Amino acid sequence: MEIKRSLRNRKFLFFSVLFPALLFLITAGGQDADATMPGSGGLSVPAYLMVSMASFGALTAVLMGNSERIAKERESGWVRQLRLTSLPGRGYVLAKTASAAVVSLPSILVVFVAGAAVKGVRLDAWQWLALTGSIWAGSLCFAALGVAVGYLATSDTARPIAMILYFTLSVLGGLWMPATTFPHWLQTLGEWLPTHAYAALGRAIELGGAPHTKDVVLLVAYFTAFATGAAWLYRKDTLKA
Repeated sequence: MEIKRSLRNRKFLFFSVLFPALLFLITAGGQDADATMPGSGGLSVPAYLMVSMASFGALTAVLMGNSERIAKERESGWVRQLRLTSLPGRGYVLAKTASAAVVSLPSILVVFVAGAAVKGVRLDAWQWLALTGSIWAGSLCFAALGVAVGYLATSDTARPIAMILYFTLSVLGGLWMPATTFPHWLQTLGEWLPTHAYAALGRAIELGGAPHTKDVVLLVAYFTAFATGAAWLYRKDTLKA
């Protein structure tokens, strides 16, 4: 039911599925396919931007979609009705997280198709599969964050709060530009953000290696913290319709 609800929202699908691919084509449009991105370890500009925009698209789908929708459900009284059933907090959080992750998969695939068909990004078959799996799995971390934001905010403030988190994490995490362009202190801060670890998964695979242990551990830790916090907020929520 959650997945069907998301797929019926055409505006949401445009910004989460098509917009990241359009943004990728715009930013990579004037770049030479053989030009390398500084500070990327030798990745071409299109390949670097492809992972960035695929991660950005998944982040859009799971964070923005979850937060505002849950805040509205709370104010309508739907969540209060659910709390009267035997549904545990972890079940609610996992359902919201999983449905958001399903919707994020098309946004990843559309960016990859644009990268391969339009910008000539060439990778081995195992790299395409590993990229899809790692970016998709990594989006669960931000889906859980979206659930938590939905419980911390009202329907009027959920979108602004989510957008602040969305843009701050995207910029400081290096999704839009290499973090090497930042001051040293900002680079150090960015290395501990979930978005930095998230994008690093895909870039390691593009370079022919495995994701770094630090990045995987960091994402798992953030996911655990966000999911635990969201489940606690679900149980403690006392907002009346």
